[in-house]
Amino acid sequence: MTTKKRRFEVRLAESEADVRAAQRLRYRVFVEEMGAKVSEEEHAQQLEIDKFDPYFEHLLLIDKHALRDGREHVVGVYRLMPGSVAKAGIGFYSASEYDLTKLENLKSETLELGRSCIAKQHRGGFGVHQLWAGLGDYVARRDIGVLFGVASFHCDDPAEITEALSHLHHNHLAPENLRVRVRPDHYTEMNLMPAAEIDTERALAQIPSLIKAYLRLGGFVGEGAFIDKNFKTIDVCLLMDTNNMVNKYRALYRREKS
Repeated sequence: MTTKKRRFEVRLAESEADVRAAQRLRYRVFVEEMGAKVSEEEHAQQLEIDKFDPYFEHLLLIDKHALRDGREHVVGVYRLMPGSVAKAGIGFYSASEYDLTKLENLKSETLELGRSCIAKQHRGGFGVHQLWAGLGDYVARRDIGVLFGVASFHCDDPAEITEALSHLHHNHLAPENLRVRVRPDHYTEMNLMPAAEIDTERALAQIPSLIKAYLRLGGFVGEGAFIDKNFKTIDVCLLMDTNNMVNKYRALYRREKS
């Protein structure tokens, strides 16, 4: 699967070198920028790696100008695992944080997203649209029914984002059949204040752009938040009916390009 437009190319990793380039980008974003904890070996190699990498496909955003000039050319990545692959192998990454039984029992195919990041110089630009278009193409080709994965607030103290978490709980909680829940030993309450007391503008300002993008496309969140001490983040589980995601994304993309 390859999508090309102007400066960027979006395709699945085709080699170990492609995966290593994705892991280098993850190191720059998650470790150098965000301060995530990794092993001494990862620091030495300047790679962010985990045991799930061999089981995921890696969707890459490639800057063709950087590739031509011999610079780091993988500038965006999504890690993708269909449910059928998870069940046959290592399982879902998110299962360490959330009880995913409701998703595992669905008849339709699911797709877990993870480790998504964009190089700083390309955030908010056209390349992001290309990466989303590539994801939509993957979803359509694989006939994915539900797309999900954890997304992060870049802090580990719920008191800093009380209004944001409460806003998500009161306004964007997933329907019961998709409402996964944080595992009991790690459960952090999101319903921290009454809906009537939330300043919506302030709450939205606290929510990272990626989470807001999924919500605009019809996404929901699971129940409860997870505090990830290694990555120094607060995670929520995003879920989406991917048929709606594809249709809404295409409509949005056409409007922005017209």
